[in-house]
Amino acid sequence: MKLDVNKTVDLFKRYDIRGTVPDELTRDFVYQVGRAFVARFDLTNVVIGRDMRESGQALFEALAEGVTDQGASATYIGMVSTDALYFATGKFGYDGGVMITASHNPANYNGLKFCLKDAVAVSLETGLGDMRDQIIAGTIPSSAKRGSSSERNILEDFAQHCLSMVDQHTIKPFKIAVDAGNGMGGLTTPIVFKHLPCEIVPLFFELDGSFPNHPANPMDPANKVQLQDAVRKHGCDLGATFDGDADRMFIVDEKAGLVDGGIMTALIGLNTLNRFPGSKILYNLICSRSVPEVIARAGGIPVRSPVGHSIIKPIMREQNIPFGGEHSGHYYFRENWFADSGMIALLHCLELLSRSSKTISELIAPIDTRFRSGEINSKVADVQKALDAVESFYAKQGAQIDHLDGVTVDMKDWWLNVRPSNTEPLLRLNVEGDTKSLMEQHRDEALSLIASTVGKT
Repeated sequence: MKLDVNKTVDLFKRYDIRGTVPDELTRDFVYQVGRAFVARFDLTNVVIGRDMRESGQALFEALAEGVTDQGASATYIGMVSTDALYFATGKFGYDGGVMITASHNPANYNGLKFCLKDAVAVSLETGLGDMRDQIIAGTIPSSAKRGSSSERNILEDFAQHCLSMVDQHTIKPFKIAVDAGNGMGGLTTPIVFKHLPCEIVPLFFELDGSFPNHPANPMDPANKVQLQDAVRKHGCDLGATFDGDADRMFIVDEKAGLVDGGIMTALIGLNTLNRFPGSKILYNLICSRSVPEVIARAGGIPVRSPVGHSIIKPIMREQNIPFGGEHSGHYYFRENWFADSGMIALLHCLELLSRSSKTISELIAPIDTRFRSGEINSKVADVQKALDAVESFYAKQGAQIDHLDGVTVDMKDWWLNVRPSNTEPLLRLNVEGDTKSLMEQHRDEALSLIASTVGKT
């Protein structure tokens, strides 16, 4: 079989494989991916899950055939959330795991996320690139033996694991609106919450990979409008929304106000410090300045990191950090094999709220005092030229500059970060100011600097 080299290269992203079905993610390609995964890491048993997308079953069959033809066993755990797949590799000792999902992408996309035993992430730098090269060159070694196939239901075990991450007996009977976006949160939420006294107001729990109600992308405020309406209508204590594969989660407060992923990181960080006083808490550099301030005031040690799970997880392992969070709604837990979980993050929020006499909005008010632009993407002809333009302009104004991830400009009462996309010719801008006018001024200023480089090489 001969694959299109350029198309194959494009399908391998920094953290996963992703493309449209059936024109890009073909059965033959996914079969070869299964073989390459086993060969690259010398695997003996691989656990495979998928989300609710219509193309998932066919891709699973091709992947499992590649895995078993390469001599490893393939265990199918059915439709699950990505954090449940991570759980399976940690709890049951599989030495490889593959989740078939395209997360929040449109319905015509699908993809594959990879991990090793104990949910250790596989990225382009740690194995995906080698798999890509073997597939393109046709050098995957053949196997003399064939592996076996089996099935396993892990969802109740996963639910019990999530509940073990908090003191479930302290959780009060909250009324919670949950928007699953027709994704995997619609399957996992009832299994977890049947063990809790909470009342769930379900939105779009029907598993439907065509996403008939709204895209399963909680980063976009437009996709939270129906959740906000449900919180108001039913008088809920809070609302929660997941992305398509339910590894990311955001909340809205009892007034239907949106809660930023960085502020969520601060809340879960506080709850983590209740259990592990004096611990390090990781946050990525896009999170609000309020996050490290809150952590330090609570006696924790804030650790600033670049964006991205394949970077964050190794840092947390090396420094034994019990919790880390990102602005994008990814939250990582040491007792979850350092992997991210939207469900565990929600349970942490409920535990913190249960131990307080305050509402969510009251808990957040002293933390969420600054103004943020949100992430703004700009297409550029030359990424480095645009980064240099931003750095040069602000350096002349005496700003503190660092290069932990792109370019961060740090001033006393505002900051901004510009970093390149891992997959597209885009720059991602985030600005935060102590006042709204400061944020808007430097947001517009930075966008103008970036725009001035467009078309120039």
